[in-house]
Amino acid sequence: MKKKLTITIDDEVYDGLYRHVGRRRISRFLEALARPHVVDAELEAGYRAMAADEVRETEAEEWSEGLLGDVADEPR
Repeated sequence: MKKKLTITIDDEVYDGLYRHVGRRRISRFLEALARPHVVDAELEAGYRAMAADEVRETEAEEWSEGLLGDVADEPR
């Protein structure tokens, strides 16, 4: 999920970001800079490892697809 954040920065900093990073890429650039300082690296590494585990991902997909069948069988 994404959140919108309004920040205030100096004109000179904004101009530099606009010039070097590009108008539509500033948010992504600032997020990449902040992420290592505010997101638990071990947690993120764990999620990446889980996503890279193809067997686990296949099992998880099969399980979630099975839930759709369960919901379709329920009365409305």
